[in-house]
Amino acid sequence: MANENGRPRDARIDSAVLGAAAELLLEVGYADLTVAAIADRAGTSRPAVYRRWPTKAHLVHEATFGDSVMHEPPRTGVLEADIRELVRRTAELLTTPLARAAVPGLIAEASADPTLHARLLERFASEGWSGTEVYVRTAAEAGEIRANVDAVDIIEVVIGAALVAMLVRGPDGITDDWIDRTSAFVLGGIRP
Repeated sequence: MANENGRPRDARIDSAVLGAAAELLLEVGYADLTVAAIADRAGTSRPAVYRRWPTKAHLVHEATFGDSVMHEPPRTGVLEADIRELVRRTAELLTTPLARAAVPGLIAEASADPTLHARLLERFASEGWSGTEVYVRTAAEAGEIRANVDAVDIIEVVIGAALVAMLVRGPDGITDDWIDRTSAFVLGGIRP
């Protein structure tokens, strides 16, 4: 990537800042995390950080989910198994220590920051579950699910269930049994 002057960005700074943000997030939590502390730990300056990420929330989002975006899950062709895998992967993503430290602050910040909100939606709706829309449309055409079911609706329900379970039950409360029950609820809501 190049900055506005056309010079390439130093990937080492990007990596150091993301690593420092992740470490400090786990150490001090979202509320006490500062860009100044991140820059100091990364061995760079605050302006260098802000050239890459416009806010602390954008930086935390990237540090938390940058490498862990869910790519298109393997499709077995069995709706029950595929929905269960979607629920399992979502729960796994949202219950990492880093996500547990970041998500409450990111949700609060996204409600007031339209660019952060758009980035979160982009990551989790399009990047995070690529291929789900085609999968849902194909399943509807085959009569496995109702024709009016939308892939984004399924993703929102799964993310919402995992977020609430993470907050209420804690990461240890999201068991295989929880995944099975949640998958059954989703299936019950989308079948004809």
